[in-house]
Amino acid sequence: MTDSDEPAHVHIKLMAGRGSGGSPVFEVLPARSLGGDLFELGGSPGLTLGCAAGDVLRVADDGAFEVAERGENMCVQAYRGAPFTSELLAELTTAVQELGGLVEAPPTRQFIVVTVARAVGESVVEEAMDAWAAGIDQAEWWWAQPDEA
Repeated sequence: MTDSDEPAHVHIKLMAGRGSGGSPVFEVLPARSLGGDLFELGGSPGLTLGCAAGDVLRVADDGAFEVAERGENMCVQAYRGAPFTSELLAELTTAVQELGGLVEAPPTRQFIVVTVARAVGESVVEEAMDAWAAGIDQAEWWWAQPDEA
């Protein structure tokens, strides 16, 4: 395979929703260009719902997207009113690593993104997330892109 045959690594802008004033809110994520409007998502989103790392997305110029093909991962997002402490992030990281997953957060720790292989199963991930969030004031988590199989 020559360099020109390899999918280009790019960043794509996905519409995550609308702000309080109605303006669109975008999230920029790493991806591999598969040609045309198709991209394989290189990381799970922190704001955008409906996709996870490894999904193949059809992305429009305005950031709207549809999942053309589900990848092997599920994505969970967590938030609370205050930033998560480094200790809370470390606790979740340990729990998720035991499942073979990945935990990511921005330096401010305002939110947390968890990527776990679909093969692990929703119930196992739910149990781990519920156990972690149980003692954290105002902590919430939700599926950004659950297993739909």
